[in-house]
Amino acid sequence: MVQEYKYLTPEQIDFFMENGYVVIKNAFSREKSAEWTKDMWTRLGYDPNDKSTWPKDKDRINMPSHNREDVSYFAPKAWGAMLELLGGEDRIAERSGWWGDSFIVNLGSDEIERQKEPVDPKDLDNWHVDGDSFVHFLDSPEQGLLVTPIFSDIKSRGGGTCICPEGITIIAKYLAAHPEGVLPTPRLCFTPSTSTYADPKDDPHFWSHAEEVKKCNNFVEATGEVGDVILLHPFMLHSASKNYLRIPRVITNPRISLKEPFNFNRENPDDYSLVEKKTLKALGVDRLDFKITTERRSIVPLRVQIQQKMLEEEKQRLADSAKASVAPNVITMAPTPISVV
Repeated sequence: MVQEYKYLTPEQIDFFMENGYVVIKNAFSREKSAEWTKDMWTRLGYDPNDKSTWPKDKDRINMPSHNREDVSYFAPKAWGAMLELLGGEDRIAERSGWWGDSFIVNLGSDEIERQKEPVDPKDLDNWHVDGDSFVHFLDSPEQGLLVTPIFSDIKSRGGGTCICPEGITIIAKYLAAHPEGVLPTPRLCFTPSTSTYADPKDDPHFWSHAEEVKKCNNFVEATGEVGDVILLHPFMLHSASKNYLRIPRVITNPRISLKEPFNFNRENPDDYSLVEKKTLKALGVDRLDFKITTERRSIVPLRVQIQQKMLEEEKQRLADSAKASVAPNVITMAPTPISVV
């Protein structure tokens, strides 16, 4: 357990315990960001200066990853804060401390740009918690934090993720009441893992994030600058928002996992991580002897197949671009005169 906090200030800790997130400013440099994003438009196949080349049928693209880097080198301040939130490096799963260039790009659209009034956060259609590749339990180790590194300056109304701090309590109480675990259905909702219904929506225990969020009143628009990293509780309800400015918004959303499940019944209360303390606070208890009643298991989401296809397409565009940028090395020489005797 981290005994002293080197990266998080007392004010940041108090803020996290109240709101469930903290912003680490200038966690990585603009130069580093530029290096990582230099091939982004080639990979996408769009012209950054010509919006007519941008897709008409979608405003957001979830790109696959080509390269990865150790977070402790890429963004040491963010890495230190992540460890302090989760209770120390010895609790982090191996190979979990890496970030990739799997950019999530929000380009907006002509239709969105023309809207005069912004959509009410309650009416956004993308409310969810992260983790589409595993059955969710209150103590799931797969998603230790929701991490958002920012690779473009994000202004208000510029497509920044909308978060709902009240959602942490809603999600925590729901998961505590379902030790059998819940599935992250394609509708980004929760269905008990023991459900036998062909259509999850028909299950009487089907639970909709979109409906629950309508009970909330506190919403935050995640703005920031290149190099900022937002660290959020894994139960933070969040949604993609509309990019009315059509200034490309670029983030990633890397996962950090734990070696062992969260423990809400530690012998020594000082051993609780800040994330565990925030979960217990959301539940209104000092400790909880939580035990799952079904096995933990992974899920292969459709996203994996989609991104594999995207990866191959991006590799081809990069290869084509590399060929086009190399001019043929041709030397033109005048013919050597021949003397006839």
